[in-house]
Amino acid sequence: MTPRYIDSHCHIHDERIPDGPDGAVAAADEMGVDILVTVGCDRATSLAAIEVAARHDNVFATVGVHPHEATNGTSSIVDLLDTDGIVAIGEAGLDYYYEHSPRDAQRTVFAEHIALAHEHDLTLVIHTRDAWDETFEILDSEGVPERTIFHCFTGGPDAAARGLERGIYLSFSGIVTFNSAKDVQEAAALCPSEKLLVETDSPYLAPVPYRGKKNRPAWVPHVGQFLADLRDEPVADFAARTVDATHEAFGGRLTSVA
Repeated sequence: MTPRYIDSHCHIHDERIPDGPDGAVAAADEMGVDILVTVGCDRATSLAAIEVAARHDNVFATVGVHPHEATNGTSSIVDLLDTDGIVAIGEAGLDYYYEHSPRDAQRTVFAEHIALAHEHDLTLVIHTRDAWDETFEILDSEGVPERTIFHCFTGGPDAAARGLERGIYLSFSGIVTFNSAKDVQEAAALCPSEKLLVETDSPYLAPVPYRGKKNRPAWVPHVGQFLADLRDEPVADFAARTVDATHEAFGGRLTSVA
């Protein structure tokens, strides 16, 4: 029996997605990926995510301002939060590797996302890179939303433990399959099943054996198989547990509004 999955984080509205949004959904279904969460990074991509989700009962959209776009502020997307089918706010957070937006703007806008997650009772999807300490400081200061996800988790066991202590879900992308990602693999090995999600972050970060190609939701099973083997778990059981965890992480919102 083919294991069934949810891609907890992708960007199928992105014009670079292989086969286009509709083709990506169909290809994912053929490979056992039943539900996709397509993630906004600014107003334009949030609107594009909403549009794609409206066409597919199994696609759900998030609305957010990526730290690269922090200078735009949450005022640019807040009116979209009441759209039917929105399942989360984000991705949001801190990126001190590229610093496409000033750090003070990133911190302010991250805090605003946290407040909006509380206000709207929405899951918070976090992007963090080279900023673990400040990410946790802001979360602790503003209050960790009941349902919070570290998407594309790239930390090691210490960052994983700090997140898990706060009840945060860890979502693993194709990065975990890279030979160089030993710290991420250690984090995935220790993560409790009820807090572990899988994603593609497509069209980015294709897993082995497709590394370097444009990623697609249909390749979630490669991430799942790697993680199941890493954790010495039957892949069907592992996949089923990630599905349950993902539904919990999004507060039961991954159901059709039709």
